[in-house]
Order: sequence, then C-alpha cells, then structure tokens
Amino acid sequence: MSKPALLRQKLSTRPLIHIIGAHNPLSARLAEEAGFDGVWASGFELSAAYAVPDASILSMTQHLDMTRAMCAAVQVPVVADIDTGYGNAVNVMHTVAQYEAAGASAVVIEDKKFPKDTSLLEGGRQELLRLEEFAGKIEAACASRESSDFLVIARTEALIAGQGQEEANRRAAAYVNAGADAVLIHSKSKTPDEIVEFCRGWNGKAPVVIVPTAYPELTEADIVALKKIKMVIYGNHGIRAAVTAMADVFARIRADGGIHNVDNDIVPVTRVFELQRVAEMKEKEKRYLK
Repeated sequence: MSKPALLRQKLSTRPLIHIIGAHNPLSARLAEEAGFDGVWASGFELSAAYAVPDASILSMTQHLDMTRAMCAAVQVPVVADIDTGYGNAVNVMHTVAQYEAAGASAVVIEDKKFPKDTSLLEGGRQELLRLEEFAGKIEAACASRESSDFLVIARTEALIAGQGQEEANRRAAAYVNAGADAVLIHSKSKTPDEIVEFCRGWNGKAPVVIVPTAYPELTEADIVALKKIKMVIYGNHGIRAAVTAMADVFARIRADGGIHNVDNDIVPVTRVFELQRVAEMKEKEKRYLK
C-alpha cells in the first residue's frame, strides 16, 4: 500500500491518527521511531531551523527540498504544510504536483493572504482570502493530484482571525464542497472551548484536523470523545524540544569549562550512527566495493 493510501485508510478507519512536526530527516526518523502515524513537514519548524520568521520568507524550493528528504528518510506518511500554496490557484496546481512527486502523502493549505504571519503570533497579520478564491484553490489542488489517495486538507484561519464560529463553519463547508478531504480548524485560544464548539456545530462529511499548540490540556482521549476530529498534529514540538536541549547543553559546556559533565547526559555518537543508518552503509560496502 502506498503512503498516501495508508494515510487515507487510517483517516477513515482509526478513531484518531497522530502526526508530529519535524524539520529535517533526523527529526522525522525520531518521530517514526516514537510511533507516530506520520510526520508534519512544518513550515514553522523549518523557518525556525533557518532562524527566520514563519512569514512566507522561505521559498517553496527550500521547503519542498526538505520535505522530499524527509519523505525519503521514513516509511510513515508525510503531511506537508504548504502555507497559502505559494500563489493563486494556478500556482497551487504546480505546488501540489511537486509535493506529490516528492513523496508527500498530503498537503495542508490555509486560507490566509500571502505573505502570511504565523497563526499564534501576538498582533500578527491574520488576513483571510476571499472564500470563493480559496475554494478555487482547493478545487485546483484536487484537480492537479495524480493519485486520488493523495489528501488535500483545507485549513481555515477564521477563528485565528477573530471572525467567529459561523464564518469558520461557512468556510469549512465551502472548502469541503470544493473537494477538500478534511478541514483543519485552528485556534489561538488558551482553552479548547472554540474547538469543542466548532466540532459540536460541524455537520460536514469531511473529518476535522486540529493543531492543539495553544490549548495543550486537550488530551487525545478528549479529542476522540468529540468524534469529529480524526487527525491531531503536534505542530512545533520537535523544534521546541531541540531548542530546549541544545540551549541547556551549550550553556552547561560553557559553565563547566568543557564537555566532561555533559558527555554522559547526551546520546553517544553511536546512537547518531544508528539514526544515520551507518550499519546499512557498511553492509553495502562489504557487498559492492570491489
């Protein structure tokens, strides 16, 4: 079964599938080892890895190349965060074709104007595209995929933009009518109340996807109980964990005047060799180097 087919099957048969953000093949492999159903090729995480704002600064090529590398590194599906789709409906068609060819199993497109600000930024620009224009982008995305198993997920930022439940529901319904396989509803509320309210009012035929960064107390058991949500994406915990760990180790090395104290608290080089598949390379050398 192909990765897109596997993701589509899980979305339709599992109570909940679990996706976590990554920003390179190493973090994608760690996500796979941890048992996640898939990897989120996160625009926020990759922007942070480049030390630039998540504000449509990185090019499609930069994000696409890293997504391709992650797809090649893992056996689980990769869900690509393509922000606003890198342009209008025609641009979206090119973008979707490129991400599908790169090995992604799904794309998530959001209904904000280009260039965007990251959703949880205090005081950020959260301007929405006209509903009709974005519905056209979703229709174009669906028309451009080679395989019907490839998922197109429409993300509405109506709640992020403060436009309320009625507008969020109206937009989500329009995007499903345009062909979206699922709708991602995002919220910056510190409690899950907005998401719970949306789910109770959602009667669309497509499943709901959430990214519970702002309201972490919503557990997976709580999510399943809402019945409408079929995918949860932990959107930025990979890069936040990396920053936490590196800042701590780097500071300790400077404070200690050397690596003698931290050395036993971090993984050995052999663990990195394992993640790099060095043993597999050596086996190939034995077989093929003449």
